[in-house]
Amino acid sequence: MTRKTISEKTAREAFEQALETHEQDFGKFFLARFFGCEFEYPDDACRVSFELKDFMTNPQGGLHGGVIAFVLDISMGHLLWKKAGAGTTLEMKVQYAKAARAGRLTATARFLRQGRSISYLRSELTDESGELIAFATSTWMSLKR
Repeated sequence: MTRKTISEKTAREAFEQALETHEQDFGKFFLARFFGCEFEYPDDACRVSFELKDFMTNPQGGLHGGVIAFVLDISMGHLLWKKAGAGTTLEMKVQYAKAARAGRLTATARFLRQGRSISYLRSELTDESGELIAFATSTWMSLKR
């Protein structure tokens, strides 16, 4: 098996851009900037989109499961924040359906049930053609304002 190397230039540019533009705030924190996440809030959902870069892949060339879990988690956390204020993940289950190797990906989060203190959410990560890459369900606890 031939191992593909990542583009050091692309990784450094993403890191430098994140370092220069991050703020410790929703949508602007370092990791969101590093992965190039863009946030939208249509209706009762949160969409987090990003372009898959080679430094995000595992040794087999697919998007790393940790990056997938990260994007699913922040899509749900940002939706909770937008609708009810800050919260914390109590538990999350991720199921992986297909490898993503290139292109623009989007995680879309929605409430399964929104409570005053405990909420249940689901997020799906899809590729440009709408094919399911992975999905997660989670339990969140709202934090006191």
